[in-house]
Amino acid sequence: MAEPVVKAQTAPMRPVARVVLTLGASLLMALALVQIAGAATRSVVTLPVPRATIAAGDVITLSVLESRKFNATSFDRFSVIPNVNDILGKEAVRRLPVGMPIQRSAVRRREIVKRGEPAQLVFQDRGLEIIAHVEPLEDGVAGEIIRVRNVDTGLIVVGRVEENGTISIGP
Repeated sequence: MAEPVVKAQTAPMRPVARVVLTLGASLLMALALVQIAGAATRSVVTLPVPRATIAAGDVITLSVLESRKFNATSFDRFSVIPNVNDILGKEAVRRLPVGMPIQRSAVRRREIVKRGEPAQLVFQDRGLEIIAHVEPLEDGVAGEIIRVRNVDTGLIVVGRVEENGTISIGP
């Protein structure tokens, strides 16, 4: 015995429903395009770059830098310096070409005190200031603690390198 065939009947779509369906599809398409455009916008980054070639050993100043936009996928974002303030006052380790992002490994903090070159050790406390001539036993950058030898006594002490090239000790 054959089973009866049941045909499902669909009601014809009303014109209002067609408009809503079409608008819904258009809205979804528009949202997808906005997301794609947003992703494209997020992949562009602005980085500081040299406006002229910077030679190894040169101190980087604001006058030799400019900003340029790059596609974020064209380089490793963790290997380049994203902020101009992180570069200013640093020394180039190697030649930095014009218009290229600056690698973190291409710059270093500038050594203010050089090993073996005469320096001054300064002690200050409550208006008292004592200055001694010392020989640094290591290179030092501003804020770094280094060992120095007193030229007169041979005593080795540690002190903090200051921006002006002196080494400070004490409170």
